[in-house]
Amino acid sequence: MRAEQATDNDLIRAFQEEGDTSAFETLIHRYKDKIYSSILFFVKDSYLAEDLFQDVFIKIIDTLNQKRYTEEGKFLPWALRISHNLCVDYFRKVKRSPIIRTSDNQDIFELIQVADDGAEAKMMQAQSHERVRRMLELLPEEQREIIILRHFANMSFKEIALITNCSINTALGRMRYGLINLRKMMTEKQIAL
Repeated sequence: MRAEQATDNDLIRAFQEEGDTSAFETLIHRYKDKIYSSILFFVKDSYLAEDLFQDVFIKIIDTLNQKRYTEEGKFLPWALRISHNLCVDYFRKVKRSPIIRTSDNQDIFELIQVADDGAEAKMMQAQSHERVRRMLELLPEEQREIIILRHFANMSFKEIALITNCSINTALGRMRYGLINLRKMMTEKQIAL
């Protein structure tokens, strides 16, 4: 069976039992965007997100090597839970350094990275992402967390409830109030994405 068609459990088994690193690479390739995006929306800093992303996979490798992985068929929620916990741990341990911002409140490093062929399209996309990020920052932490996990990590409410240690109904309620608050902000500030 080709690695791309293998299930997550098949890939994990091949990595654990046969030392097949290509199986693990396939697993990383399958979920790297979702995991990285969820980290980035929590920490709001691409360099920090890259560091935490690497830490997530180091932790995953360690757990798999020690044969402590027990989440049969649930690799992505498990990996997202690890990334969420690492983000929470980071904020508990370290006070964030200020981001250098331009006069219109954009991260200067994000603007610098944009300068290439599709610069105008990338800049418009970056501005739209920045607006969403700023509005998300204004939400209460519980609402922001649920929206990020649902919309940017594509997690189910059952998975979100497990990660955030709340009931499914609580997660649904936080999502509802978060979206209501975002709509109010967009209406009040006449923001168009």
